[in-house]
Amino acid sequence: MILSGRSVTAVLGPTNTGKTHYAIERMVAHGSGIIGLPLRLLAREVYTRVAERVGPQNVALVTGEEKISPPNARFSVCTVEAMPRETKASFVAIDEIQLAGDLERGHIFTDRLLNLRGRDETLLLGSATMKPILLQLLPGITIVERPRLSQLFYAGQKKITRLPQRTAIVAFSADEVYAIAELIRRQRGGAAVVLGALSPRTRNAQVGLYQEGDVEYLVATDAIGMGLNLDVDHVAFAQDRKFDGYQFRNLNPGELGQIAGRAGRHLKDGTFGVTGRVDPFDDELVERLQSHEFDNVKVLQWRSAQFDFSSVSALQRSLDAAPRVEGLTRALPAIDQQALEFLARYPEIIDLADRPDRVETLWEACALPDYRRITPAQHADLIQSLFFDLVRYGTVNEDFLAEQVRRADRTDGEIDTLSARIAQIRTWTYVSNRPGWLADPTHWQEKTREIEDRLSDALHERLTKRFVDRRTSVLMKRLRENAMLEAEISVNGDVFVEGHAMGQLAGFRFTPISGTEGSDAKAVLAAAYKALALEFEARAARLHASGNGDLAISSDGLVRWLGDPVARLSGTDHMLHPRVILLADEQLSGTARDHVVARIERFVNHHISTVLKPLDDLSRAEDLQGLAKGLAFQLVENLGVLFRRDVADDVKTLDQDARASMRRYGVRFGAYHIFMPALLKPAPAELITLLWALKNDGLDKPGYGDLIPILAAGRTSVVTDTSFERTFYKLAGFRFLGKRAVRIDILERLADLIRPLLQWKPGTSARPEGAYDGRRFTTTTAMLSILGATPDDMEEILKGLGYRADSVTAEEAAAFLAAQSPSASAAADNATAADDAEADDADKEDAGDASAVVDEGQKPVDVSQDVTPAAAIVDAALGEDQAPAEPKPVLLWRPGGRNDNQRGGARQPDRRGQGQRAQGDARTDGRSEGRRDERARDNRKEQFGKNRDRDSNKGGFSGKGDRNDRGPRPDRDTKAQGNRFEAKPPRKEKPVDPDSPFAKLAALKEQMKK
Repeated sequence: MILSGRSVTAVLGPTNTGKTHYAIERMVAHGSGIIGLPLRLLAREVYTRVAERVGPQNVALVTGEEKISPPNARFSVCTVEAMPRETKASFVAIDEIQLAGDLERGHIFTDRLLNLRGRDETLLLGSATMKPILLQLLPGITIVERPRLSQLFYAGQKKITRLPQRTAIVAFSADEVYAIAELIRRQRGGAAVVLGALSPRTRNAQVGLYQEGDVEYLVATDAIGMGLNLDVDHVAFAQDRKFDGYQFRNLNPGELGQIAGRAGRHLKDGTFGVTGRVDPFDDELVERLQSHEFDNVKVLQWRSAQFDFSSVSALQRSLDAAPRVEGLTRALPAIDQQALEFLARYPEIIDLADRPDRVETLWEACALPDYRRITPAQHADLIQSLFFDLVRYGTVNEDFLAEQVRRADRTDGEIDTLSARIAQIRTWTYVSNRPGWLADPTHWQEKTREIEDRLSDALHERLTKRFVDRRTSVLMKRLRENAMLEAEISVNGDVFVEGHAMGQLAGFRFTPISGTEGSDAKAVLAAAYKALALEFEARAARLHASGNGDLAISSDGLVRWLGDPVARLSGTDHMLHPRVILLADEQLSGTARDHVVARIERFVNHHISTVLKPLDDLSRAEDLQGLAKGLAFQLVENLGVLFRRDVADDVKTLDQDARASMRRYGVRFGAYHIFMPALLKPAPAELITLLWALKNDGLDKPGYGDLIPILAAGRTSVVTDTSFERTFYKLAGFRFLGKRAVRIDILERLADLIRPLLQWKPGTSARPEGAYDGRRFTTTTAMLSILGATPDDMEEILKGLGYRADSVTAEEAAAFLAAQSPSASAAADNATAADDAEADDADKEDAGDASAVVDEGQKPVDVSQDVTPAAAIVDAALGEDQAPAEPKPVLLWRPGGRNDNQRGGARQPDRRGQGQRAQGDARTDGRSEGRRDERARDNRKEQFGKNRDRDSNKGGFSGKGDRNDRGPRPDRDTKAQGNRFEAKPPRKEKPVDPDSPFAKLAALKEQMKK
């Protein structure tokens, strides 16, 4: 039966025509009324508006899950499914009646518009596409068409990250909605999400974020097309296909128009378009959407309202009845009918539903909504449990209900988990609101509502945390309000603006935290800089007034203020005057910037002049003249270190006054180097290395970053790395010698130890430790100690300094020394453990002295000791471990040419007429050394057994130890002779080198004689 349309008015038109507002105005004009809405969310919105007009005590809210029923309520706001089948209310309105053609819910809307009437007035609200079918089904109906208050325009396709603010992005699956919201959060600060699966409280909270301006984007399903009043300027379709409960299909133009029509409010025009992977709309579709011309609804979904409860099978037959009126079509089985079909297969259900009242109870149980979106079979099982309780006990088992509610009462977990719990509790909220289903419905209604609210709030919090950057949203809102932003900076430089972390302020540079990107990044940074403007000025003032102790230059070339980088150094033509480049954001400008730059430049100049004061003083020396001034210039250019061999001629030419004047500036004339000991300390060495690296782009060269920690440790020697830039070793005050690099001042101490060993003459005095025959020496524990080297390292070091090695067996060395000094041999035989302990103590003292930097006033090393037994030399050569089966040979070291170590370090020609250079890379001719060692082994027996003269190329000696008896052997050819080390007659007396540490001692002896 279809009621007449004579008292019915249909208000039709596109979205934004004010239909819902008109219905509310008409309802409150009556004494009572009911309005049905398509969504619980929209019902809640309308309920709020009506309650504001007439008072909450006069308005009821009735949905499947929520019921607010004041005793004397005159007006009811319902979902269409919750509307009564009959009413005595004066006014009835049904919104979005075009949903009568929906395959899933259409039959419910059809039933209400055909069978429910108000006593005085009935309004049907919906799209103009319903006009023909309404005129057909409801003769006498009044049609009122309302035009759209604003226009709608197509904006084409845009990337998601380029969509304008106040945009609603539409998708049709939860996964797609979440993915888009995540992208919007990263790029634009955040988005609210609206899905049909969310609880009304959660959806309201999300819509509130958008409406209040906390976020500028809304990502939603087609739920927003059902009359939600939102301030949307643009609607972008990220999908144009949806699953309608039966299949995936494209949206028809009417559905697209319903959603696109959400853009624009009241008199403000709106736009729509596509985004993501959706192809642009064709011109015909665009024209239809802009003009709101859609295909008319031709048939309405219908299902019989005349149920036969005599049996389950009779009920099924009544549900399958076909409509007898043209324009109606039988609806596909809905969820309740599907559940009934499943339950009808269970014999126990058929047996229990044996009376009409029980069949009606079964049908009421089948109306339970499937909030959980589970399979029909699982949903039917739950309905079966409820039906059994209702039939057998009259109410649902509260123990079972309590257990189900308890499982859902947890707020931990992520979005999907909370959504599932909300769907679970919504099921029991529906059960608690069914009349007669529970013994204490009020208690369970309150209980389930409380849990649902708590879960909804937790879900809203998770959604906001995941899809909304609160920092960005708050700042953007405050910027739109043109408000003064409040900034706070923690002690470690964390910047908070309006209570939200924005980034890190180090010195005068602000680094935003991750996530500040996209088209809104500039606005967010502008907000941060706006809040930091005063802080930049305050910091500039503090830096300008700070002391030198607050500033430092690090090994990476950065100038740091209180640990934060404020500038970096760059090389210039003048190595000691690098350029200062300020590290500051452009917000530091004007006078404040100039003051900061000036203060840093003053500090850099002061630091260099203080740490490198000896070098600076030498560069400014005005009392140096002639060669001394030239030598000082070279020393400054080479940053305080010169190889003596490279300036040997200049050094020889200097008179004593010139040398004395240079010594006053801290210059030391060593055996191997001309250097300034004060610059070998870690701080000057580190700064020198940095300045050279700045000028020569060496900060990134191999070795720079690794050598700096070694310099700071004050090491006397280090293991070399061939991958490092060798220049850094010299700059750091080290000499590269094979496997080890030795500090320059330590090499000069080594020269002090070697010099007496080469000057000693057999028979003149007690033989010092390490002296052999006056022309050769062996390494001593003192040498190893000051160098921190092993015997193998020592061999590399001495070769690098230009010494050559002869090898003899330990037995030969012992025999020779015994022949030299019988008393020493006897002493060796009587050596005791106490002597060894005393020697160990001496080694420790030498090792301790080696760590000190030698300056000009240091006393020469005392090397005068008793004659060392031959066994001690053998032990020193073999090391502390037990001697192997074949004793290692003893290396006897001699100068490569003239005694370069005692004659000023000048480059001297060797026997082949070539310059013997003490190169830092310690390159030696292995083949020549091998030939010498082979000849040494061939001649040992002849040399020691027959007491013959030793070959001069081997540093030979006569049995009597007389150096004047040596000479070339007649059986050697001229070429071989040229390669030998030949003993020469004693040279004529030459003036004592004023640089010799023994010069002062000789002068003192002369004074004592007088």
